Amino acid sequence: MKADSKKIADGVYWVGALDWDTRSFHGYQITGTTYNCYLVFGEDKVALIDNVFTGMSDQLYARIEDAFKKEGKDEVKIDVMIQNHSEADHTKCLGQTLEKFPEAKLYASPNCNKFLKLQYFELEDKEINIVKTGDELDLGGKTLTFFQAPMLHWPDSMFTMLLEDGILFSNDAFGQHVCLSERFDDEVDAGFLEYSAQKYYANLVTLGSPAVRRKLGEFADLGLLEKTKMIAPCHGQIWKNPETIIGYYQDWASGNCKEKITVIYDTMHHSTQKMAHAIAEGIMSEDVEVAMYFTQEDTGDDVITDVLDSKAIALGVPTMMNNPFPRIGNVMYWFNCVNFKQTSSIKKALVFSSKGWGGGAVKKLESDLEGAGFEIFDDLETVFTPTEDVLEQCYQAGKELAKAIKE
Repeated sequence: MKADSKKIADGVYWVGALDWDTRSFHGYQITGTTYNCYLVFGEDKVALIDNVFTGMSDQLYARIEDAFKKEGKDEVKIDVMIQNHSEADHTKCLGQTLEKFPEAKLYASPNCNKFLKLQYFELEDKEINIVKTGDELDLGGKTLTFFQAPMLHWPDSMFTMLLEDGILFSNDAFGQHVCLSERFDDEVDAGFLEYSAQKYYANLVTLGSPAVRRKLGEFADLGLLEKTKMIAPCHGQIWKNPETIIGYYQDWASGNCKEKITVIYDTMHHSTQKMAHAIAEGIMSEDVEVAMYFTQEDTGDDVITDVLDSKAIALGVPTMMNNPFPRIGNVMYWFNCVNFKQTSSIKKALVFSSKGWGGGAVKKLESDLEGAGFEIFDDLETVFTPTEDVLEQCYQAGKELAKAIKE
């Protein structure tokens, strides 16, 4: 096939793959993604940074050939391969690429070396050059420096920085699952890009928030933040304005939230639905932003995205067989996985439910939410259909929750 590379700096090219068709990734809904790879031409050596997912190698090789043509080189020869992370979406075609360029030397972190050999048996005897934080590789006028970045978002994750150009190849960190014809952040709507980055962070990076804080602090102490002129992640847009995404990550990792409450609910016979709407009215009466999610229609990944920058949630479902209505389980497991407590902020939770007789949903929801790092603010429970008095209580509970997050 024929596919073009994209020059992002002198001697540096994007040579990744566009996956227009995928609609789900790591369990959440997307509208396509990219598997970004980068080619760096030094005076002595050429380095390929990261690789692509299954079925994407034709794009990768076509773009590599195009980059060599643009550099005026007849022979397509890669001397160095850098693997910042071993997950399949960045490595499924690594073995094939090593066969295509057998003289290339492979570099990876200690954990990446281990993880690659546990996933790909054909690499079991492959010599992999182990690099750690501070190690450098000279390509001839282009110097790659390595920084281990464990839990951003796997234990094997690593950043590679091209010192002369100030380009940080961050692999999964600072990414977004979008697939667009444009390559750079300043070519697309800023609001769309912020939401895409927030959804990515909420679902993939939240648990690693302590590592984000440490790594950004480390880079600041080393004077590297101001030296970073571009961030080139492995998914989505390349950041020509790195201070934008760094600012977002600083806020998200530190629990800096909006005056916003996410209301999450499900219903069988409209009782908890009425309660949810009344609670939302109470919240809005205090000029606090509300994000509403009805889990019969909405998915957990979108819920998580709004909860990330909310100071509180209101969550309610009916009781079913002495337990919470099961459809809320998806959201509850997401809460357990991402653990917003890792952002160093404790979000308040208002719990509500309807029951026919014995109940049981509220107690279980409160226990699960506390386990996921939430602080229980209050709870409400009604028997069958909520009366006007109950709906007034819901309104007031929403109002009080809104006041509490403004204190």
